[in-house]
Amino acid sequence: MGSDPEKLIVKADKLTKLSLTRWSADWRNATVLYEQAGVGFRLAKNYEKAKVAFEKASKGQEMLSSQWDAAKHMESAAALAKELNNWGEVADFYRRASELYTECGRSQPASDALAKGARALEDAAPDEAIQLYTDACSILEEDGKEQMAFDLYRAATSIYIKLEKYSDAATFLLRLGLAADKCKATHSQFKAYLSAIVVYLYAHDFKEAEKCYNDCSQIDAFQSSDQGRCSSKLLSAYAEGDVEEIKRVAQSSTISNLDHMIIRLARKLPTGDVSAVKANAGNEQEEPLDEDDLT
Repeated sequence: MGSDPEKLIVKADKLTKLSLTRWSADWRNATVLYEQAGVGFRLAKNYEKAKVAFEKASKGQEMLSSQWDAAKHMESAAALAKELNNWGEVADFYRRASELYTECGRSQPASDALAKGARALEDAAPDEAIQLYTDACSILEEDGKEQMAFDLYRAATSIYIKLEKYSDAATFLLRLGLAADKCKATHSQFKAYLSAIVVYLYAHDFKEAEKCYNDCSQIDAFQSSDQGRCSSKLLSAYAEGDVEEIKRVAQSSTISNLDHMIIRLARKLPTGDVSAVKANAGNEQEEPLDEDDLT
């Protein structure tokens, strides 16, 4: 009967409560019992009680100054909260696990915990998922591990696209580009720049697409890269109002090498009336040249 999780919890609770006969909490023995109860409840698919048991086990490990084990138990509680569709607790528990890993000086597991929370919340609470992905990226950036964050940038971008927040998606892609630059991952950097331009064009924001291209072109190597040339061809086709050329460039191998979420957008270009873009481009060309502004 010693393995009955209900009895284990009762016994553990007694060990942590102070009384006339117990002047100090016995967290060492109580934590072992909470851990056993958590496993027992989980096997019995009693997820609510298992979740509470792992929360208590996490608290116990913290009292024993074992932040690593406390974080592991908090992740177990978070996974159980997910089974129960308790999305608020999923976010809270994974955040707490991340904090505990950070206290151990372990940035990778701290970031991973937030990313697990984000993945769990992508459908149920996409805005919260984006925040978790963003924080997960920041942890790695602060530790100089930008390369480990590439997939997290992409995951957040994908949610922004699903939410039709195209400006935010492009901004996050440019953040990926900056991280790639720091890692000297030039190919990933230039793919991120082209992807951002595609997103702006999909949102029919030619001005932002052009501005983005001009900013990225400050890097000489971008202009001479496949991604730079593809960006230039796309923008030229828009400026000329050439729908067929836009479609042809969108089918190119350079576009096909981007992430699926970006390829899907590119294949739908152009999304608006490109003749308006052509008219605007023509008007701007007729403006007098400012000799002081050669950028």
